[in-house]
Amino acid sequence: MSAAAAPRYRAIDVLRGMTVALMIVVNMSLSETLSFAPLLHSAWDGFTLTDAVFPTFLFVVGASLAFTAERYAREGAAAYARRIGNRSLRIFLCGLVVSNFPFFTIVHGHIVVQPVETIRIMGVLQRIALAYLIAAGLLYRVSWRGVLAYSAAALIGAELVAQFGGDHSLTGNAAARIDYALLGAGHLYQLEGAPFDPEGLLGTIPASVNLLAGYLATRFLRHRAAIGANRSSGGIATRDLLAMTGVGLALMLGALMLKTGIPINKKLWSISYTLLTIGIDVVLLAAMVQIVDRWSVRAGTAYFELFGKNALVVYMVAELAMNMGWTLHIGATPLLRWVYDTGFAWIGGKTASLVYALVFTQACWMLAWFLDRRRIYVRL
Repeated sequence: MSAAAAPRYRAIDVLRGMTVALMIVVNMSLSETLSFAPLLHSAWDGFTLTDAVFPTFLFVVGASLAFTAERYAREGAAAYARRIGNRSLRIFLCGLVVSNFPFFTIVHGHIVVQPVETIRIMGVLQRIALAYLIAAGLLYRVSWRGVLAYSAAALIGAELVAQFGGDHSLTGNAAARIDYALLGAGHLYQLEGAPFDPEGLLGTIPASVNLLAGYLATRFLRHRAAIGANRSSGGIATRDLLAMTGVGLALMLGALMLKTGIPINKKLWSISYTLLTIGIDVVLLAAMVQIVDRWSVRAGTAYFELFGKNALVVYMVAELAMNMGWTLHIGATPLLRWVYDTGFAWIGGKTASLVYALVFTQACWMLAWFLDRRRIYVRL
């Protein structure tokens, strides 16, 4: 079996779908007091379930790249650069829309258009676009050994800049200083009243390593399938998945050893955070391949697979709807909060906001289901 003929794993679509679903649930958080702690980001140092979501999405973007980069490369350097550049640009521009939509606020009943000088430049999709551009550009020129070398250099280099370019505070860290200098305070996310973007420029460098880790893990799976290991179960032997699990656990252990000197910090995308999330995702992918592709479990997995087939579109629609829900008001109450107060608050406690988030996520799943039924698959 050639690399090109190696199977495409359903596990990747399922993992992508699970990630998108969880992204929607956690982004529906109404407030710290109404949400369960695992569904909130760490205030600064630390790690929660929510902190694992974004790097997992980057990981599965890299996993998909393992199926497309080789095919694009066969078209030649110019065509490859055009494909990668155009896709990165489309994702970045979509991110600009999502980060700033609906481009107006309502003040005392009057619509106030957002000034250009306050447009947020970076964001989740923008970081995906830049990480994808870095990773895909690298893959055209280097082998897996070069990817490993870049990953080590990127992680160490970014951490050195963070350590020596600023302190560990919200306003004095190196990432904030770089974004402030290159993008301007007005174009940054406002975190606790200070101009700091958790999806800023410096953190995008180590974030590209999360994406490349997804590529490497999937290339490993395809390589094992291509050389004919245990063909009867999709070309992947138990020992291959155990090897992946071992690597993932080693990365997690390394992160925990580093955290005493370099705290796990999602907003700064520290080296300990990067290693921890890559380790988690490698173990997750191995587990999902075992469950979905080797055991052929469909109960529950098909639900998330639908999310994964139109992941970026469903995520964008969810974010745009939430943004509009916070902008429009019923009286003095944001529409999103009014729906909660009217239809879900009676449930009581933090369970009420979780049910609200799950209902909204189910509505987004219905969109994914509709698109799949119509065989509509949007690729940015």
